[in-house]
Amino acid sequence: MKFTIYGKNMHVSEGLKEALRKKFEKFDRYFGQETEVYATFSKEKNFQMLEITIPMGKTILRAEEKSEDMAGSIEAVVDKLEGQLRKHKTKLQKRYAEEALKYNLDGLEPMEDYEEHPPKVVRTKKFAVKPMSVDEATMQMELLGHDFFVFLNAETEDVNVVYMRKDGNYGLIEPIF
Repeated sequence: MKFTIYGKNMHVSEGLKEALRKKFEKFDRYFGQETEVYATFSKEKNFQMLEITIPMGKTILRAEEKSEDMAGSIEAVVDKLEGQLRKHKTKLQKRYAEEALKYNLDGLEPMEDYEEHPPKVVRTKKFAVKPMSVDEATMQMELLGHDFFVFLNAETEDVNVVYMRKDGNYGLIEPIF
């Protein structure tokens, strides 16, 4: 795997980079040498955060964890990514059957409950998307008590999504065509 490692509000030491690479050795059996792994280490108040992104064609594996020490964050992210792979093993194998040399998920044990009873879409909701500003959309989201809100951005005329972040701030998702 090819690692691209960033530090946000901190310097990433060689020891930390090596610890990350060592923990990710367990994924060597699933991913080829050309698989890109993007890691962002950051410091936020008393927490050490690690965000990992692994693009797999049209699918993106992503995990983020924070703890009081970076070793704990690395361990938690590895566990989370392995859980995601186990949970979605069958879907990923079907999607990447033609790229079997690139992603080898055969040795991964699937989650039993998930394979027998995978989640499904149980409700579809349709609604009129009206043009509004980002501020209006965040207010509307708050008034409805939702975690996210889909709206037509009045400035860009694109469908956008505002969402509540874990840190209490808002996020905005804008499409790129």
